Amino acid sequence: MVTLSYDGVLVLSERIRSFISVDIEDPLILDRIERIKETIIATNADLKPVEKENIHLTLRFLGEIPVALIDEVYRVMLSVKMEPFEIEIKGVGAFPRITSPRVVWVGVTKGSDKLKEIHRQLEAGLRKLGIKPDSKGFEPHITIARVRSARNKQRLVKVLYELEDVEIGKIVVTNIRLKQSILTFKGPIYKTLREVKLG
Repeated sequence: MVTLSYDGVLVLSERIRSFISVDIEDPLILDRIERIKETIIATNADLKPVEKENIHLTLRFLGEIPVALIDEVYRVMLSVKMEPFEIEIKGVGAFPRITSPRVVWVGVTKGSDKLKEIHRQLEAGLRKLGIKPDSKGFEPHITIARVRSARNKQRLVKVLYELEDVEIGKIVVTNIRLKQSILTFKGPIYKTLREVKLG
């Protein structure tokens, strides 16, 4: 969509739903996450699992931003000072808590401090662009399913506790990406708009 500004200049005002992420692409890690998803799905709880191709770690959800801001966000990403580093993916949990699961996730142990530092640097730059601060704070995690109702909740909670310390594996974080989230009736489709290599 294009609109006219007060001085007659054409302004691109289309908005896109977007986020900055670390994509999880290691086939072994993805297969292990798939097995965990199968275990929780087997509880017959009312879940909406995240598709295998959409598994990622969100560094910063941006919401609906103007297309004109894409390159500005990219410049903020380019300003991040961080060398490639290893993270360990371990344990299953839920927000707001295991006993009241709404979002089921796998966690990050080793390397979470560096992910938090990237988030801190991004946050500082994004605020300068007028993007509202992240009110929820940032706790590194990888969402694997969302809970839609209380159906078989106790069975799900039991399995989550059983998986609380499951070891999934390690990956090296070498880049961060700006992604567009295109909502469809079949679920979201994620498209990479920009990529920044660390180091």
